[in-house]
Amino acid sequence: MLMQDQKAKITQPEISVIIPIYNEVESLEHLIRRISDTLDETHVSYEIICVDDGSVDGTTELLRKQVDLYPQLRGVVLRRNYGQTAAMSAGFNHAQGKIFVTLDGDLQNEPADIPLLLAKMSEGFDLVSGWRKERQDAALTRLLPSKIANLVIGWITGVKLNDYGCSLKAYRAELIADMNLYGELHRFLPALAFIEGARIAELPVRHHARQFGQSKYGLDRTFRVVMDLLTVSFMKTFLTRPMHVFGLLGITFTGLGVLTGGYLVFLKYGLNEGIADRPLLILSAVLLLTGIQLFSIGLLAELLMRTYHESQSRPIYRVREVVQASNSEN
Repeated sequence: MLMQDQKAKITQPEISVIIPIYNEVESLEHLIRRISDTLDETHVSYEIICVDDGSVDGTTELLRKQVDLYPQLRGVVLRRNYGQTAAMSAGFNHAQGKIFVTLDGDLQNEPADIPLLLAKMSEGFDLVSGWRKERQDAALTRLLPSKIANLVIGWITGVKLNDYGCSLKAYRAELIADMNLYGELHRFLPALAFIEGARIAELPVRHHARQFGQSKYGLDRTFRVVMDLLTVSFMKTFLTRPMHVFGLLGITFTGLGVLTGGYLVFLKYGLNEGIADRPLLILSAVLLLTGIQLFSIGLLAELLMRTYHESQSRPIYRVREVVQASNSEN
């Protein structure tokens, strides 16, 4: 058993390059060659993991051939098209490196920029995000929505980046181990990392116009992004204390209902006025019921969060390092 552990440590690559691909048969061969050439020059051990997200254009067959040509290459073929978040999650789960690097499979990201991200990581950062400063995409359908989205996401999450949508990023493996991906959360990885206490940096990288095929994304993803943004915002603020938001709202609505009801009681018995036909009576009842419901939701959410953390033995904190004297006993 000890021999196996030692062997695993020796063969563990320093870098895992993770590439979600979907119908990229024209660009895949070029991409793998350029990544391999770039990392060979760095003289660090690496692996390349291509996650085929249900391609139907011959990408899967080409990937099998490329695996025979590149010993560092591994392919993960999903049963159907699950989306980029699921594909990235599959890549993370199969990666063995100490640092994960992600990029798109369409050759718009520049593989030669990977060493720049790794150099920035060596300064002590846990996540380095690429910034497509001179982005080569359509201004109206891609650039403008992206700029607006980056501003909104930065404002809501508190993590201000110029380019959340850039897939070229580097992560420490232990950081990814603390995060679970679902929905469209891959674009919010910096915000999720911030929740885990990560040190984050952003670095300008090159961006190329698409050479092959067409983009798989359009304006239809806006709704999904907005919903996931609300989820991330809630997780950032109330993941371990949901009662703080629902309880506060519940108390507020209940208090307003009590005040409104008290005013109506004063009208009825103090001034002897009729209140049955007053809209304020309905408003008072609605406020009281809403307050009680919100408070109840807060209690349920608190129980769910406790179950979530305790069932996974998930701590409510993250330790960056333990500092002790060099002569201390372990």
